[in-house]
Amino acid sequence: MDLDQLLRHYFGAADPDTLSPDALEAVRERMAIDFGVARDPSRRFALWTLMDAFGFAPPPADAFAKEPELRAAADRYLDAAYRVERDGAPD
Repeated sequence: MDLDQLLRHYFGAADPDTLSPDALEAVRERMAIDFGVARDPSRRFALWTLMDAFGFAPPPADAFAKEPELRAAADRYLDAAYRVERDGAPD
């Protein structure tokens, strides 16, 4: 999945900071619906990481309850994101 393409698709622009709170709520609803109906594992994971970046992704155990590989990948993603936040990006 291409991040810029996802941003334009859901936010209508490459810069989500330009949206109003109401528009952001609409985006949140659209993404949650799309995540719920997506069947392709890579698309589901891409949507989940984007939702996580904006602070509204469900926990991996809930999001990927029937997909242990995706749940493990999401847990690793969160671990890595936490380490980067705590320690800074690796050199």
